Amino acid sequence: MNQTNNLVKKAIIPAAGFGTRMFPASKGMKKEFFPVIDTDGRAKPIILVIVEEAIAAGIEEVGIVIQLSDQELFEGFFKHPPKPELWQKLSPEKQEYSQYLQAVGEKITFLMQPQQEGYGHAVFCAKNWINNDAFLLLLGDHIYRSYLNINCTAQLLQVYQQFNHSVIGLRKTPGKQIHHYGCVTGTIDLDTNFLSITQIYEKPTLEYARKFLQVEGIEKDEFLSVFGLYILEAKIFDILQEEIEENRRDKGEFQLTSCLEKLRQQAGMTGVCIQGECFDTGIPEAYYQSFIQFAR
Repeated sequence: MNQTNNLVKKAIIPAAGFGTRMFPASKGMKKEFFPVIDTDGRAKPIILVIVEEAIAAGIEEVGIVIQLSDQELFEGFFKHPPKPELWQKLSPEKQEYSQYLQAVGEKITFLMQPQQEGYGHAVFCAKNWINNDAFLLLLGDHIYRSYLNINCTAQLLQVYQQFNHSVIGLRKTPGKQIHHYGCVTGTIDLDTNFLSITQIYEKPTLEYARKFLQVEGIEKDEFLSVFGLYILEAKIFDILQEEIEENRRDKGEFQLTSCLEKLRQQAGMTGVCIQGECFDTGIPEAYYQSFIQFAR
């Protein structure tokens, strides 16, 4: 059932990467189509779980950024019914669910990334489709489970409705793991879990995090990392465009984190600790744990 959302209508899910961390499985199957068992007991591809997360929070349109060579695969899943010989083998309940999948597909637009030039570039490919509105951004390999009666995305949307500027979902992360994630610092309100963000930094060392990213009120050697959910103002596209036009790359690619920091400096940004869990399915050991734990 959709949850309250009056301001943000569109979501972007970048799904054009090669899935190199999941090789060789990703050579035979797009990592977005790796299966998980959802809480309803169904085996679903990861991309469907992410799309359902957005729609359940009230998002009306979902743009999935893909490679042109993968268009047939994605459209076949979301836009087309099973072949007649398979349809006949489905139970009535599964035939009904197949019709539901096509209804979900009507809310999806596929956006092409002509060359894989980084996460920031993938987001930029949605610029014209977003059309100057605030939007929800979800990672293409993260799935979420809420501890509340509304999902993780709806939690973030509620905060955006209060502040009406860009909002990032956060989680507490031990220092020994912080080098895997984007990290933020700022001033936190421990009653609301809202953070006035003063810096965003990509994959810091523990030494850097201890010196610059510790948040007062958070335990020592525990930090606030990015949860994998964002609501961003469309101004981020102007910043991304400038980075791309001036060819400012990090490790050969156009990144998002540095642009988020510029957006924060220009327009302000709030973080909120999400009451829930984030499962990273893009790393073998984390995918294994998510496969076991997600449906529980």
